[in-house]
Amino acid sequence: MGDADVVLLDFWPSMFGMRVRIALAEKGIGYVYKEQDLLNKTPLLLEMNPIHKKIPVLLHNGKPINESCIIVQYIDETWSDKSSLMPSDPFLRAQARFWADYVDKKVYDASKKTWTLKGEEQEKGKKEFIEILKVLEGQIGEKSYFMGESFGYADIALVTFYSWFYTYETLGNFSIEKECPKLIAWAKRCMQRESVSKTLPDPKKIYDFVVEMRSKFGL
Repeated sequence: MGDADVVLLDFWPSMFGMRVRIALAEKGIGYVYKEQDLLNKTPLLLEMNPIHKKIPVLLHNGKPINESCIIVQYIDETWSDKSSLMPSDPFLRAQARFWADYVDKKVYDASKKTWTLKGEEQEKGKKEFIEILKVLEGQIGEKSYFMGESFGYADIALVTFYSWFYTYETLGNFSIEKECPKLIAWAKRCMQRESVSKTLPDPKKIYDFVVEMRSKFGL
């Protein structure tokens, strides 16, 4: 059941929208889901995110919150009576924010090069992407999750990309698991959580969507 006071404007393949859906699931928050057509943006989306005109947008009591990581923090702070997505220690909270910010600034742009480019440029893109993933793998190390033994904010920031890994690997002709086995082990641990497994779409459905999009835009 959705809570009329909480509305999510989203697009199903979006790894950024998935972050919000996982956070809401972790907190047990009901919400109304409104799928958006990004090629034909609704007046509601344009009104609620006039600056970036992007999903996801969380509407809480009619007020919009934009940008996925900001929305996840808002959810954590607003429903603070539920188990926190952030570490209690201020230093570890800062570290969690740092790694989520690293994911935002690095992963999406590099991952896109694995399926939008060809030839030498694609090879450079794959190398850049793997190097970024190795940095993240190094941070996780031998821990269960990013910040230790508890699943939280930094994990949510990255794990949604896992649903796209099959697409990156298939169209880029490489293996992420071969390069970053501990990262894949971490992702599989995250997938054992209902909030993650029920949110992330079938990787082959993402692949079919991307192939159709590539054809449509002549990539």
